[in-house]
Amino acid sequence: MKRILILLGKIIVKLLHLMKRNAGNLPGIVLWHLTGHKCCSIFKVDCPIIAVTGTNGKTSVTNCIAQLFEKSGKKIIINREGNNLDTGICSMLLKYCDMSGKVKADYLILETDESHVPVVYSQLKLDTLVVLNFFRDQLDRNGEMETLIQKINGFCKTFEGNLILNGDDPNTARLGRANPKNTNVKYFRAEPYAFATHKIFEASEGRFCPFCGEPLEYEFYQYSHIGKFICKKCGFGNYEPYITASGIDLDKPVFTADGHTYSPKLNSIYNVYNMTAVAAAAKLYGIKQSVTEGVINNYTVKNGRMENFMLGDRKTTLNLAKNPVGANMTLRVMNEMKGEKELLFVLNDNIADGLDVSWIWDINFSIFERVTRVVTSGTRAYDIAVRIKCSGYDQSKIVVRPDLDKAVEELASTEGRKFVIANYTAVQPTRAALKRYIAKHGGKQE
Repeated sequence: MKRILILLGKIIVKLLHLMKRNAGNLPGIVLWHLTGHKCCSIFKVDCPIIAVTGTNGKTSVTNCIAQLFEKSGKKIIINREGNNLDTGICSMLLKYCDMSGKVKADYLILETDESHVPVVYSQLKLDTLVVLNFFRDQLDRNGEMETLIQKINGFCKTFEGNLILNGDDPNTARLGRANPKNTNVKYFRAEPYAFATHKIFEASEGRFCPFCGEPLEYEFYQYSHIGKFICKKCGFGNYEPYITASGIDLDKPVFTADGHTYSPKLNSIYNVYNMTAVAAAAKLYGIKQSVTEGVINNYTVKNGRMENFMLGDRKTTLNLAKNPVGANMTLRVMNEMKGEKELLFVLNDNIADGLDVSWIWDINFSIFERVTRVVTSGTRAYDIAVRIKCSGYDQSKIVVRPDLDKAVEELASTEGRKFVIANYTAVQPTRAALKRYIAKHGGKQE
């Protein structure tokens, strides 16, 4: 029966390729129905599987970990196209397995949606799970964050493989206590950077100890609820980190971890956390330091994630924000740059975004500094304009342009530094609109 299922799956993949489609999800959906919702169980993977999950940063960290092994001469299989549900992972494995379902590689590296970690790895044996962070995200699909964490915690109760956890996020660090028998728990963290605070100014999810219910005490906050915390009652947060980022200077940018200095191309605190997770994985698997430095120092991300454009002579940075934390981090990057700047916020409410856009009320627009004008666009352009107005921002400085091309024209009509925030289904149309402007008026994509 397994061979028939695999043959069927491979035929679907082949037909979709003939139709010029990438076969990223449909083959897995068909097998999901035919296997009683266990589409990944038909594969035999005899190499170590490394999974990366979390609300923000999965794609970047997965790609960097893959590069660590690729540059070390290993054969890897990765869901680079980002199909990270069980059906997407199944579809990807169909392209690499033989007719018996055997997958041959040195390492299988999988970006995995948070809600699908227990689903996929009850069917495939996992060697290492990297958990980056947990924030509120797509409530109409994922539900409340606590429900999601409990599902992963349930999986971790019997997991005895490597756990690489963000020790500065109480929502991920708590997973380290799920299985007291697991001696392979490793935490990464970061020392405070220049804009760390002693008070929280943004929406936060991790204010109370998940074990005893007491308020957590923070030595500092990096952003949202990420920072150095401790529960004075039960000691949650008191652990020895596996690797720590220190000497963080985002102006250069540079940071040190495990005695080695890195100079990444992306200058944000959340990129420091992402790259520290990569360094932790490199340390765990004995990757040569020269390889680790090469990957971290040279990794660049485009596709709408802190991507730079020149609209004529106006530098413009586009960033994807699927939730309040992503938006707040872009606003922080804006504030950390000197001089006046303008913002374009593109908000859609398509199915892939999550139809519930109430998360915009958790964005801290009150931290605006030297933002002289805001343009809003997308299917919910007026909603985000109202949200910004309600934060106390001058209504006369808000321009609503639901049409994206007109919004970009409006943004570029004045001098100065520009930033663009776009949510999930808005980011690619926004990139396209920026490119159209460049083709018409001049500039470049950096």
